[in-house]
Amino acid sequence: MKTSFIYIIALAFLSACGGSEDKQVKLEQLKKERDQLSMRIMKLEKQIYPEGSAPATTVIIDTLKKAPFNHYIEVQGRVDGNKNIGVSPRTPGVVNNVLVKEGDYVRKGQVLAELDAQVLKQSLKELESQLAFTTDLYNKQKALWDQKIGSEVQYMTAKNNKESLENKIATVKGQIKMSNITSPIYGTVEEIPIKVGQMAAVGYPAFRVVNFSKAKAVAEVGEAYTAKINTGDQVQVYLPDLDEEFDRKVTFASKYIDPTNRTFVVEVELPTNHMVYRANMIAVMRIKDYHNPAAIAIPQNYVQSSRDEGQYVFVAVEEDGKKLARKKYIKTGITYNGLTEIESGLTDKDLIITAGYKDLYDGQRIDYMQ
Repeated sequence: MKTSFIYIIALAFLSACGGSEDKQVKLEQLKKERDQLSMRIMKLEKQIYPEGSAPATTVIIDTLKKAPFNHYIEVQGRVDGNKNIGVSPRTPGVVNNVLVKEGDYVRKGQVLAELDAQVLKQSLKELESQLAFTTDLYNKQKALWDQKIGSEVQYMTAKNNKESLENKIATVKGQIKMSNITSPIYGTVEEIPIKVGQMAAVGYPAFRVVNFSKAKAVAEVGEAYTAKINTGDQVQVYLPDLDEEFDRKVTFASKYIDPTNRTFVVEVELPTNHMVYRANMIAVMRIKDYHNPAAIAIPQNYVQSSRDEGQYVFVAVEEDGKKLARKKYIKTGITYNGLTEIESGLTDKDLIITAGYKDLYDGQRIDYMQ
């Protein structure tokens, strides 16, 4: 009983694994049967109907025309400001005071937050006190030296002590200044992840300041398109949140490929107008990588294929006063947005059958109106 159960499970597993392959085989078999059936129908029609008396099949046709054909690489990116900066402290410390709030407009160099610098300020007071004494001593020694009283060593020592303290004070003042987090640009405060009492660390943004005087769309594009995208290429940028589309050009195509995800950065400058851009807003970029100014392109579903004969379409022709459907074998190129470019096999004078072509065979009588 146990052996039979295991056998059934194994059989079911094998059936599941081979299901996809069996369907493909079945599909090929059905296609072959369809072709054989079409040939039998054609032979029977010729036997049943005298030459030229078989009923015509009604179809719809269209005249082929040459027109521009474009192919686009479509990627999803985001909107960003020309200046979007995470501001971090230059020295670690506990946050004592946050001087701005989200949405505030700030100037370049404006203090955004103050870190605890009590120890440095205490050191500054001590150094300033020492400097006062040292300066007084230096002034007296200089007065004596000007009168040729005392040694040069005494004068130079007093001068060196004074200058050394002045340098130390300048260093401490610089450290105190570095304890203030300042904005490096003009812009708007968009994010404040720190709070009073928290430890601010170097390299971790305490504020995000964004300047949207110039906005751009930024996308990461797969490595495979490296040779196809360059600065100056035409691109359509669609912002779904604003329901707006712009025809722009690629303003920057990075030559560096990120080794972690094998992508490179593409940027497109957005127009400056009344619209309100938001950081990280979705931006769909359609970058043109192929253009044919005079191509024959047809809907992809018009193209049929046979394993033995290749790809073909049906066109309408007149032979000996009769309207017939004829197969035309074609070579296809790029497909985009439901249209397939025809590289060879069709001309702009052909009448392609656009409806009723599924059950046709080569040489079948048809009826249509132009």
